[in-house]
Amino acid sequence: MLKDEKTPRKHHLIEYANGKSLEEINGSIEVPKGKGFWRTLFMYSGPGALVAVGYMDPGNWSTSITGGQNFQYLLMSVILMSSLIAMLLQYMAAKLGIVSQMDLAQAIRARTSKALGIVLWILTEFAIMATDIAEVIGAAIALYLLFHIPLVIAVFITVFDVLLLLLLTKIGFRKIEAIVVCLILVILFVFAYQVALSQPNWAGVFGGLVPNADTFSSSIKVSGSTPLTGALGIIGATVMPHNLYLHSAISQTRKVDHADEDDVARTVRFTTWDSNIQLTAAFFVNALLLIMGVAVFKTGAVKDPSFFGLFQALSNTSMLSNGVLIGVAKSGVLSVLFAVALLASGQNSTITGTLTGQVIMEGFVHMRMPLWLRRLVTRLISVIPVLICVAMTGGETPIQQHEALNTLMNNSQVFLAFALPFSMLPLLMMTDNRLEMGDRFKNSLVIKILGWFSVIALTVLNMKGLPANIEAFFPANATAAQLRLADDIAYGLIAAVIALLIWTVYDLHQGNKRLAAKLGANTAA
Repeated sequence: MLKDEKTPRKHHLIEYANGKSLEEINGSIEVPKGKGFWRTLFMYSGPGALVAVGYMDPGNWSTSITGGQNFQYLLMSVILMSSLIAMLLQYMAAKLGIVSQMDLAQAIRARTSKALGIVLWILTEFAIMATDIAEVIGAAIALYLLFHIPLVIAVFITVFDVLLLLLLTKIGFRKIEAIVVCLILVILFVFAYQVALSQPNWAGVFGGLVPNADTFSSSIKVSGSTPLTGALGIIGATVMPHNLYLHSAISQTRKVDHADEDDVARTVRFTTWDSNIQLTAAFFVNALLLIMGVAVFKTGAVKDPSFFGLFQALSNTSMLSNGVLIGVAKSGVLSVLFAVALLASGQNSTITGTLTGQVIMEGFVHMRMPLWLRRLVTRLISVIPVLICVAMTGGETPIQQHEALNTLMNNSQVFLAFALPFSMLPLLMMTDNRLEMGDRFKNSLVIKILGWFSVIALTVLNMKGLPANIEAFFPANATAAQLRLADDIAYGLIAAVIALLIWTVYDLHQGNKRLAAKLGANTAA
């Protein structure tokens, strides 16, 4: 017996989902045709801002500022290269979503086994949680610095950004995009203002944009760090896997007539413009952070690279580089603006992290839960290691507590090195595929060459930096035996990553063969 159609559908907290990506907002924004370039670009602008948030989150801050403190402008070229690679990868992610009408998680799952789908889902969840740990630390420290809220309470307060998420989901996706853009502009203004006061050596800044033999050197050592470790830190904190999943989903928020190839091409074009403009803003933020490390502070003055240390340094006149900065610092403006930017950066992740989690859950395991519940679960899990870290260092000196939180934030990023190849490689394979993209939208030869170079280079660099990342989990005075153990763990993980990559490539290849056979059978029929 069929149910009465008027009977309201019973909703469950966790439901089966196998429809369009982020179905509630998919194709929800109309874009007028026949308008000028700038008006059309304005209507397509927004998704790029949500993606750019991940490229300027608190995880990037200490790596860029410390890189400037240790190596002057040497690593500017690394920030530039990371940003250009990000633009390439995000272009492919958006194109995949628009042309195939599937996000990256859905596209991978459609071609792989259920077992591999679950493995990749868990791996990506860890990467999202690792990113969320950095946001928890950044937002909690900002609350502590601005309002003197005890750190433990500040950590718990970050959980309540779920209320902000509930509010945002009621106002419409277009307004959410506008709020994110405003927060990005706040961050950009703060650092541009501080760098302008510092009067940096602009010749050195532009000279640093060109890589040289020392950029990835492991022989030069400053404060226990080499240019190679600094470069790996910047790359690891910049190119993040969850952004590829997010962009492939939110690029579908604009309404597209998929029967009209020109309309699809127009959407790809303007979405790419939006993405590149927003990622350029992210590049400037990261570049300004590195310039801060060089020009705002005296060389080697920042001994505590944590957010606490940077906040205090911005109000300590003996650590600043010139009289103009010292005059402004006496008023406390520099340090307060830094904390405001930190809070804005942490809050910017509220919506993007939640949407990404929903994308990968629906795509890989076909499960959906309300956005507020998704955010609450992820954030509660993420605060656990932060609270443990705060509790374990409760009896130590403030500097030791700061260093412990900074180490936790940096160490949490190790999961990004695991997850990144499993988003980049499938993305490249699928956008290279004529069956998936068609002759018009498959990657051109230039994009293909640059794409494979980027994927291989980032994977090799991340794996190369893994032993140092694992060693960072051990104490600073680790014994030789502990360091050997760290290296053994790292090489075991590298072997596991390679094995999982082979499994992924094999499954994707078999999936493409099945798709080709299915299309061939349909054509013959």
